[in-house]
Amino acid sequence: MPSQDSGKAYHTSCTGLALETVNVHSSPSDITFFAACFCPFVQRVWVALEYLEIGYKVYEVDPYKKPAALLEVSPKGLVPGLKLESFSPPRGLNESTVILEYLEDLAANATNRSLLPPASDPYARALTRLQADHINRTFVPSFYRFLQSQDSEQQISAGKDFHAAIEGLVSNFERAENEGVHTALGLWREGGEIGWTDVMAGPWLFRSANVLKHYRAFSLPEGPKFQSYLKRLFEHPAFKATCSDEQLYLDSYERYAWNRPNTSQVANAINSGRGLP
Repeated sequence: MPSQDSGKAYHTSCTGLALETVNVHSSPSDITFFAACFCPFVQRVWVALEYLEIGYKVYEVDPYKKPAALLEVSPKGLVPGLKLESFSPPRGLNESTVILEYLEDLAANATNRSLLPPASDPYARALTRLQADHINRTFVPSFYRFLQSQDSEQQISAGKDFHAAIEGLVSNFERAENEGVHTALGLWREGGEIGWTDVMAGPWLFRSANVLKHYRAFSLPEGPKFQSYLKRLFEHPAFKATCSDEQLYLDSYERYAWNRPNTSQVANAINSGRGLP
């Protein structure tokens, strides 16, 4: 675990497999996807685009400079954003969960692929929504509180909270499993396909395995079932295609780990005790 802030800056372009995916999606399309290489909220949408097989063009931006093109589709200047080029004039969408809902509806009519349980099983869909609610309300905020905590006592407490948030995610999976609702399990079930909850939580689980490991000496739960789940998630083609090399994340999250002033709107919200923007 580093002993001091080296002043590394966040990256503005993908590397590794994610760069290869950017290059594949560099031609004009009905959807322009505004993305930042290090952002987990962006990765949610990106994995969905890949899995749902919806055409798109990647537009990598520096969200802290808030270019005009981004502000046209995302008034706060936050990524991800979509520009829907098929409308005249083009329309915009922002907020990762809203975009996921839009892509899910779009795929139902275009590619017949889905991240959600079938509409014929409303209870499975409800359980999936409960899983997602836990991720947004508890799991994601606790990740940032842990990473941004500075003194040892705060880090110990925040680390326990984050571990409990992971246990809560597993508990949600186990509930669906015990009730025989297999369509609400996604990759948690061996042989299952990537699902809504995997896409919602995956980017932060991935950063836990590199960023939190590096800056907070954090280890994800070692149970064989959980480790098997992580392997299926991280190795899934749609997820893997959106991942940059590890160094990009270590460099880009150093500012969070040392809680530099005005790191991001997310960091400021955590520091002030507000909900995420």
